[in-house]
Amino acid sequence: MAKIVLVHPQIPPNTGNIARTCAATQTELHLVGPLGFEISDRYLKRAGLDYWPHVTLTYHQSSEDFIKSAKEKGGRLIGLSVRGANNYLECEFKEDDWLLFGSETDGLPPEVLQQCDMTCFIKMTSLHVRSLNLSVSVSVVLFESLRQLSITNS
Repeated sequence: MAKIVLVHPQIPPNTGNIARTCAATQTELHLVGPLGFEISDRYLKRAGLDYWPHVTLTYHQSSEDFIKSAKEKGGRLIGLSVRGANNYLECEFKEDDWLLFGSETDGLPPEVLQQCDMTCFIKMTSLHVRSLNLSVSVSVVLFESLRQLSITNS
C-alpha cells in the first residue's frame, strides 16, 4: 500500500486529520522535518483524536534523510504539486508508491520535486482556487490509490 509523506507540514490540525485518515486506512505516515509545530501539539493530538496509537508514524529529520530512507526501501516517489506534470487521475498507482505532499504555504521544495519519479496535480475547475486544503488533497489522492489497488475496508 502507498505511504503518505508530509514534507515540512505547518498546520497541526491538517496533520492530525491526515493521521486519522492514515489510521482508518492502515496507511503509513511519514513526517519530514522541520515541522511547523511540535509532535506533542494539543491541536495535532485533538485533530487525530484517540487514533494516534493506530498510526504507523515515522519522523525524518530532513528531506535528505527521507529520500535516502525511501530509496533504500524502494518504490516510486510521486510528488503532488499544483505544478505537477500529470493529473492524479491518470496516474497508475503501485503498492510501493510514496505519495509526497508539501507544506500548506510552500508546497514541495524544488529539491524534493527533482527527486520524484513522477509529479501529479489535482485539477481545479475554478480559476479562483489554486489548491485544496492539505488534508483534503491527501485524502483524495490516497483513496484514488486505494481504489485502483482495490485495497478498501469492507
